[in-house]
Amino acid sequence: MAEVSLSKLCKSFGREQAVIDMDMTIANGSFVVLLGPTGAGKTTTLRLISGLEKADSGSVSIDGQSVDNETPAQRDVAMVFQQYSLYPHMSVRNNLAFPLRSPILKTPKAEIERKVHEVAEILQITAKLDNRATELSGGEMQRVSIGRALVRDPAIYLMDEPLSSLDARLRADLRIELKRIQSDLGSTLLYVTHDQIEAMTMATHVGVMQDGRLIQFGTPREIYENPNSIYVAGRLGLPRINILPADLFPGTANKAVNLGLRPEHISYGDGVEASVKRVEHLGDQTRLHLDLKGHAITALSPPGNPYQAGSTIKIQPQNPLCFDQSGSRISGRT
Repeated sequence: MAEVSLSKLCKSFGREQAVIDMDMTIANGSFVVLLGPTGAGKTTTLRLISGLEKADSGSVSIDGQSVDNETPAQRDVAMVFQQYSLYPHMSVRNNLAFPLRSPILKTPKAEIERKVHEVAEILQITAKLDNRATELSGGEMQRVSIGRALVRDPAIYLMDEPLSSLDARLRADLRIELKRIQSDLGSTLLYVTHDQIEAMTMATHVGVMQDGRLIQFGTPREIYENPNSIYVAGRLGLPRINILPADLFPGTANKAVNLGLRPEHISYGDGVEASVKRVEHLGDQTRLHLDLKGHAITALSPPGNPYQAGSTIKIQPQNPLCFDQSGSRISGRT
């Protein structure tokens, strides 16, 4: 495994700037998630690191050495794509072994067999080794696709939304499995997704991207608790953060135009009157959907939920996030 550094990395496709002045360090052994919507530049960043795309300017370094002039094969990276990309005529065993049979790696036959069985056990597909790829379920095919990367010992694993095409339950299972595997192997991993749950549950660090730029980089907790803009605040957290005009509540910081209120940062009993429009019971928590002077608010109810639809309650913010006219974060209450 190795540290990977990006310095002033830029890439355009015609007039479209896909990646702009990207500076980022992926520490050895870390699990970094690039988070953002379609078109934010996440996949292009992955392809620039792998060498599948050539940067217009800037540089990529792996283990302290520039790889700008190296081919994808020379960069020692392993990539998992969104689609399974398996060889349908091959067995699972041969699909897993295929990367190790590269003339560049020159892996001995016994070592290939050992690694294939080791990865098959980790991914719990040992019983499927002699099946053709076409005989597998979607989840099994994605496990094999991930396994084809894991059989190698690259400088970094690059994963481009590998779980997005799976059903919700399987995604949840593989999230846990993938984080466990990365932790056990001590591998360096860069993972692209638009799914905030994947970012929160798997990452050691999250990079939030917008229109080709890296907007903020930090631990999931840092990004959640201290976002530097409204855009970043909206990328993490379910239910989504409430963005409200600052003048709805007295005593807000002088320059604040908008307040960001996480559902758990709303207290009851004092403050401004709001009406309860709907109560949503979710087992482990209850959400209140409120209307405050025409503004919709989602809040977490206290245990026991004494509130019902149609009732009027008083609410006030606790530790609100304050933003200026441009959406940038400013200091909190005065």
